[in-house]
Amino acid sequence: MKIALNVVGGLALVLAVLGVFLPLLPTTPFLLLASACYLRSSSRMHAWMSNHRLFGEYLRDFESGRGIPLRAKIVAISLLWISLGFSIRTINSLPLQVLLLLIGIGVSVYLVRMKTLRK
Repeated sequence: MKIALNVVGGLALVLAVLGVFLPLLPTTPFLLLASACYLRSSSRMHAWMSNHRLFGEYLRDFESGRGIPLRAKIVAISLLWISLGFSIRTINSLPLQVLLLLIGIGVSVYLVRMKTLRK
């Protein structure tokens, strides 16, 4: 199980880094997924992510329950709906379109209800 979590964590971390440079690829969900995988499989990688100069503070704030910044919420929700809108228009299957819509609503509600970090 640890090997699978390390592989998923590694893939999620790569996608998170790519998301910094690719406008339609969200960074936040992949970063959180990588952190969650490493939390359960590799204390060394989790510590590295938690102490990273770019996203360490963000992860520590999220994991400690302090929340995420308002800007991160806005960017995450905006990019989520841009990419979902593109996918829904591209896919010709009504059940898949409805599934994507429900996922988008669920993630949006989760992000909106999450505590907002005030600096």
